[in-house]
Amino acid sequence: MRVLSNIDCDWEGIRPVYRLYVNDELFSERTWRWTDSYLQEILQVSAEPGEYRLRYELVEPHLAQLRVGTLTADLGPVEIVNDTTFRIIQ
Repeated sequence: MRVLSNIDCDWEGIRPVYRLYVNDELFSERTWRWTDSYLQEILQVSAEPGEYRLRYELVEPHLAQLRVGTLTADLGPVEIVNDTTFRIIQ
């Protein structure tokens, strides 16, 4: 299944690094490289049916603010529970 979310970052100085966790398990770590763009985060997950919570965090040191947009179901047996949680059904 696949879910999408738009992320944006305002930053100064060194490029910020952010981490994405799915149910407190590190899913990815990325360095933000853009100054005037947002990204569409594509999360492709193969997992058992159930609820999964997403959490983004900036890695210190940073002078940044990360904004995460609405979570969207894109492919497969998945439904959105709220802004930070999706459910794999089936």
